[in-house]
Amino acid sequence: MTIRQSILALLSEQPMYGAQLKAEFETRTGSTWPLNVGQVYTTVARLERDGLVRSAGEAVEEQRIVYALTDAGRHAASRWWADPVDRDSAPRSELAIKLALAVTVPGVDVTSVVQVQRRATMRQLQDLTRLKRQQHPDDPAGLAWSLVLESLVFAAEAEVRWLDHVESSLVRRSHPRAEPAQDVPAGATTELQGQR
Repeated sequence: MTIRQSILALLSEQPMYGAQLKAEFETRTGSTWPLNVGQVYTTVARLERDGLVRSAGEAVEEQRIVYALTDAGRHAASRWWADPVDRDSAPRSELAIKLALAVTVPGVDVTSVVQVQRRATMRQLQDLTRLKRQQHPDDPAGLAWSLVLESLVFAAEAEVRWLDHVESSLVRRSHPRAEPAQDVPAGATTELQGQR
């Protein structure tokens, strides 16, 4: 998730101050990924340094600095909408790393690790499904939150399927198939049968 691009996208709608950016981001994503206001201001400072954002004065009643996009910032926000999300740089998955290490570290009960994770993921999936039933996607904020929830549901479902795959791989590794019968020359079977 890129806070930088999200801030540019929010500022493309209207100028805002830092706490307002934080609140808007959290509202539109259903507080799934809470932001620290310090993180917002640090990111805004970098965007300002890079010429994508400028100070647009102060909000009189709040006495806070309001930020707006520059032309370069508007272009960067538009480009984000047009470009696909980069999948070349795979994010680190703590679960994938944990299981990769578990299968290589002696004494770890990998099956137990998988089962504990599956139970936790299933609980999360149930909670997400319950939340999804409570949604009313009639307004744009409701639709935005519904899309985030669906993404989380699909990710949890995929994780459960992957854990099932991991567990079946472990079973196959611990119970290898019997060696295939060696090729017996033609006619040898009839000789062997005749000797019985």
